[in-house]
This record gives sequence, C-alpha cells and structure tokens, in this order.
Amino acid sequence: MKLFTRPKTPGVLPMPLWLQGVVELGQAAVLSALLVFLPLIGVWFADGFTDRNFASLARLGGQGWLLIHGVPLTLTFPAGTLASGATSGLLSLFPLGLTLIPFFLSWRAGRRLAKASYTDQLWQALLGALGTYALLGAAAAHFSGNEDVSISVTAGALIPLISAGLGLFIGARREAGSWVRLIGVDLTDWISRTSQHSRWAGSYVWAVIRAGVVGITAALGFSALLVTVALAMSWAEIVAVYQHLDAGIIGGVVLTVVELGMMPNFMGWALGWTSGAGFSLGTGSLISPLETTVGPLPAVPVFAALPAGGSEYAVAALALPVAAGFLAGWWFLREGENHFDEWLSLKIRARWFTAPVSTVLLGVFVGLVSGILAAGAVLISSGSAGIGRFVEVGADPLWTGLWIAAEVAVGVVVGYAVGPWLEREERA
Repeated sequence: MKLFTRPKTPGVLPMPLWLQGVVELGQAAVLSALLVFLPLIGVWFADGFTDRNFASLARLGGQGWLLIHGVPLTLTFPAGTLASGATSGLLSLFPLGLTLIPFFLSWRAGRRLAKASYTDQLWQALLGALGTYALLGAAAAHFSGNEDVSISVTAGALIPLISAGLGLFIGARREAGSWVRLIGVDLTDWISRTSQHSRWAGSYVWAVIRAGVVGITAALGFSALLVTVALAMSWAEIVAVYQHLDAGIIGGVVLTVVELGMMPNFMGWALGWTSGAGFSLGTGSLISPLETTVGPLPAVPVFAALPAGGSEYAVAALALPVAAGFLAGWWFLREGENHFDEWLSLKIRARWFTAPVSTVLLGVFVGLVSGILAAGAVLISSGSAGIGRFVEVGADPLWTGLWIAAEVAVGVVVGYAVGPWLEREERA
C-alpha cells in the first residue's frame, strides 16, 4: 500500500528513499544549528565576545547545538577558580523549550518522508535520516571540544537521536494516519484475534494509562499556570534585574530567549513544588511550599519570581495534584472501561465490598502511572549546571514521583466516586 502518490516526470529518476532521508533530516540539523548560531553571531558583532575569534565562536555554537539536544558537556576550570576546589563539572541542564526546535523540524521531515514512501520501504528513509543525524552529532561533538569543554563523541551521536527520532516517527505516523499504513501491521486486526478476556484486560490497562496521562497533563498544566502567575506578580522585580544587568539589546534578547527555552524546565520544577517535594537551586537548598532555604543565586531575571514558602497560599498549592487526579478519575468514569470492577463484581456478589476495592485499586494504578510520568518529566527538566554548588538544580525525581502518585491516587478515588453525580443530567 502506498502512502502517497508521487508525481513522476518522464526521463527523471526518483530520488532514492535513503538519500531523501539524508536530505530531509540534514536540513533539520542545519536549520536548528542556524537558530543557535545566529544569536551568537549577533552578540559577537556587538563585541560581546571580545576574547573569541570566529573559530572559537563556531565551537561555542556547536556546543550549544549539542546542549539543546540534551548532550552533557564536561567543563574544565583552572585550578583555584572554584571555591570547592573542583577542577571540572558536568553541564547536563539543557533548555527543553529549545529542544522543541529540532523535534518539530524532524516532525516535518517525518511527514515528508512518509509522503514519499511505500509501506514496506519507509525504513530506508528513516534509516538514512537517523544515520545522517548521528554522523552530524558525532562530528559536532568531535570538532566542538577544546581544552575547556570536552564532549563524548558517542553521546553526541546517540543522544540527539532521541528528540530527532521522536519527531521523525511521530511526524511519519501523523502523515500515514494508521500503523498499518506506516509499518504494514494492522494492530486492530491483531487485537480482534485475541480472547474476550484479553481484550477487556487490555482495554482496562489502556484506559488506566490514558487516565494517568490525563492526571500528569493536568498537573503540569496547573504548574504552568503557577509559573505564569509568579512571573506576572514579580514582573517589577524581573525588570529591575534586567536593568541592573544592562546587557544591551542583543544581550537582553539572547538572555530572554534562553529563559523562554527554560520555561518547560520551570514547569517541571513547579511540579515538584506543588507536590510538596520541592526543588533545589544548588546543593543544600530547598524551595517547597513548607520551607524555603536558598543561598546566593546568579543574577538571572527570572529567579526574581521564586516562591517563598511558609504561607497559607503556598500550602494550598498541594491540592493541585489532587485536583489533577480528580480530573483523571472523572475522565476514567466517562471512558467506561472499568472492566476490573465488572470482573470483581461477578466473582464477589457483595457490592459494598467490590465497589470501594475496585475504586481504590483504580486510584493506585492511575496514580502509579502519573507518578512514573512525573518522575520522568522532573528528570529531564533537572540536571547540573556544572559550576560550584549548582551541580544540583531541579526537583528530585524519586520523591516528586512518589508524592504525585499518592496525591493523584487520592484525587482519582474522589473523582471516580463523585463522577456519577457530576454526569447526572437535569430532567424537565
């Protein structure tokens, strides 16, 4: 089955699919690199890098391109530079917002490759595309290193494939419209050949996973709302820090772009804050609704919006993950896939027992899914700045996941129990 009918020109041979994959994802790599290099070139022409030549600036751009893909950089400092006595540090904190640039460029490439491929030939285009991206990442890691920054060539080749590969496959799936047109396997037909009990169990598990996604999505949405409110309430302090820095127009624009790129990271930190586990900005610091212990911070304008713990409004934020679980439980009720409750009620006739047990277990299952996703979101939003005590920045994935799992589970139980009253329609 063909995904798309390509117009053919007489006397012109079509481009091989592997070569088209090379061209498409090569374009994505070049465009994402330009978006990194252009601000650096602007700062360089404004005499912001007085101690760098153009070759050094190109290496800095390569390091930035690798960093937005999540590749860690090992920084080396002269002896005695840091108060802790360390001579090296790992920079693993990368801006998730800027990582969306190669993701969406790869998403576009995936759609174009799906249009040009047959069902059984798409792997050629994907293999050529991913192989090209890996080679470009390895080359960037090899040529961007210097005496101050060292980069693993293996990490440079493999880690960029995560964001680029996800965008590529999601874009191809979006264009194909179904898995059967994408990989030639009809999942619906395969499921239809299984037993009824297997289909019920699969439907229940799939509904639980989607409810967990609803829970963590709502929790992240509440976290984003908190970040927005904090920025709005601290706008005067943020502007004052900008004026104190006096970085100029180009420097201010570059700093703002970096802060915007860090907004998804701030959402992950806010998720840890609303869970009660809190987050840290340096070793020994803790910012949570219950207490705030922070040492000296760098002059980053957005840090002026950091919350202060100990107030009743901060403690009220702990209810937000519970509200997210409430929405997840209500969604699960509307989905109508609680086959475990049906099976349990057939085995045990005491409804007063089966209904609470199935609801509590539903909360545990959905909370577990949301907790795992929360730990993953916090893990990728945190990292090390590689300098001094800022080797610990962000929320703790384990504690955040555990707190989110427990709070979402409570919300799911309440939402699923109250849902029938919310779904009741008024009669004339």
